Amino acid sequence: MVQSSAATVDAFMQEVGPDRLPYIQGLRDACLKVLTGWEERMEYGMPAYGPPGERDVGVAFNNQLRHVAFYAGQTAIDKFQAELAVPGIDCGKGCVRYKNPRKMDFAVIEAMLRDIHARREAMC
Repeated sequence: MVQSSAATVDAFMQEVGPDRLPYIQGLRDACLKVLTGWEERMEYGMPAYGPPGERDVGVAFNNQLRHVAFYAGQTAIDKFQAELAVPGIDCGKGCVRYKNPRKMDFAVIEAMLRDIHARREAMC
């Protein structure tokens, strides 16, 4: 797994290449829009979001070597399985892997974020 040494999400975003930046920024924007009241922070070398003052992470994402990873947790992935059954999207162990970032459907991602936020469930 690719891990950033960035101390802040803003610094992490500066490390993302121009080909992936619109998609990574889209994930960040969706998280900030939907996960109201949750903290944005760096955990395990990637942007993460969770309830304030809690160590648990509800959502995270990363710019991996061969894909964009969206760590949503197994419950959300199971619930949105039909919407994620698209060529170029691979799911497993609480993670959605977008080998082709153009396949990212931000309406589905925002729906997943709303579900996660309502449950206040940690991804792992």
